[in-house]
Amino acid sequence: MGSSSSSSSPQQRHAPAEEVEDGGAGARRSWLHRGRGQHRETYSHAHFRVYKRRWFGLVQLVLLNIVISWDWLTFAPVSTTAAEYFDVSETAINWLSTAFLFSFVAISPVTMWTLHRGPKVSIVCSSVLLLLGNWIRYAGTKADGGIFGLVMFGQILIGLAQPFVLAAPTRYSDLWFTESGRVSATALASLANPFGGALAQLINPFLGSIPSMVLYVSIIATLATVPSFFIPSAPPTPPSYSSSISKTPILSSLRTILRRPSFYIVFLTFGIYVGSFNSFSSLINQILYPYGFSEDEAGICGAILILIGLVTAAITSPILDRTHAYLLGIKILCPLIAISYLAFIWAPQTRALAAPYVLAALLGASSFSLLPIALEYLVEITFPASPEVGSTICWTGGQLFGGIFIVVMNALKDSRPVDLEAVRKAGRNRGGGDRPPGNMYDALVFQAVVALVVLPLPLALGVKRLGLGGARVKGRLSADERGEGGEGVGEGEQGD
Repeated sequence: MGSSSSSSSPQQRHAPAEEVEDGGAGARRSWLHRGRGQHRETYSHAHFRVYKRRWFGLVQLVLLNIVISWDWLTFAPVSTTAAEYFDVSETAINWLSTAFLFSFVAISPVTMWTLHRGPKVSIVCSSVLLLLGNWIRYAGTKADGGIFGLVMFGQILIGLAQPFVLAAPTRYSDLWFTESGRVSATALASLANPFGGALAQLINPFLGSIPSMVLYVSIIATLATVPSFFIPSAPPTPPSYSSSISKTPILSSLRTILRRPSFYIVFLTFGIYVGSFNSFSSLINQILYPYGFSEDEAGICGAILILIGLVTAAITSPILDRTHAYLLGIKILCPLIAISYLAFIWAPQTRALAAPYVLAALLGASSFSLLPIALEYLVEITFPASPEVGSTICWTGGQLFGGIFIVVMNALKDSRPVDLEAVRKAGRNRGGGDRPPGNMYDALVFQAVVALVVLPLPLALGVKRLGLGGARVKGRLSADERGEGGEGVGEGEQGD
């Protein structure tokens, strides 16, 4: 096991390193808010150092998450065109996204074990699967008439590659970053995944034929995987006190996690909202086109959903890195997500761009801001469990719920046949009623109901009377602030 999994001696921790930022007495400082107008330097920042080389691995993690998500939604923004090309139904095209998500679930135990060994091992595994999957998929599209089964096989391989990098950000940030940079690092790597989806929604409709589109994406994926083999595996010395503590074995981590009541709430909330986002992103073209929206307009809506979310998360994550107000963020953002899904039930019926675009922006902003907060809060309430265990379980739940939601929403789709040519010619402003053939009104109602039903759970976090702890979690942050070990530290204890 690498240096990330073993305790360092005091001499190792304080040893000078040539890549230390600002070095010596001028080492980079981070100040945590401690009451009104009072700040205190943490133990970790006084005794530990970070290295510039940490950015190489983080950038690579970002690249792989972008490409994998782009692969996931390759066919979603051109679902009608893809169905015509392969001579299959749109339901079959939906299964390309669904099988991708279920692949995550199948390989998640291997992912957990691999990440426990170190993030570089996981990144390399993902890169190999990503290369194979992309070129097998291209072979399936290039064959005469297209071989849909071969495309599906390639898509499944790419789906198997996803968890190795999607579940890695909390493990990577724990290994390389201090408590004042973990939220931002986790956000940057995690939110790169939906950014890849935005690129797919925005760019793929303009990449020409189906084989050409898949070829371009495969070339980009190939270029993105090359640096994986050259990134550093671990820092010379730990960046914080909690990072210097030996990582808890997987089975012990599972026992710790399953004893924490708050974990179940975070798991359900995270899984259902991530699953809803995944299903919504996959089906957005089919949600809008029965009302006369073009594939380009639906793609722009999907891009707004993700790009606005990225901008918002870029603003909120550094703030939360300093304040660590995880619970407040969760309790503000979860209602916004539920309200967005509720309002979107009626957005396509307006047949105007304003309603879908504004609601997509609100949904993206709240969902993306919530993601890194939930992941870092999860690490705190499950400490000293190893970070990759909880994050892998929650991401697995998100992919599982996403796959189930796609299947359910597809089943709730209006079964009347759609004359695609007539819809394209008519456009958005030619009437057609509130429930045109092929509409997904019932599916949107289902999605909104699920989002509202789960909402009380995150609002209960931090309520002592329910056995869910206080407003401040005394976990990994306590170890980094005071230099204390994590053994025996429980969730929900009040900080001083």
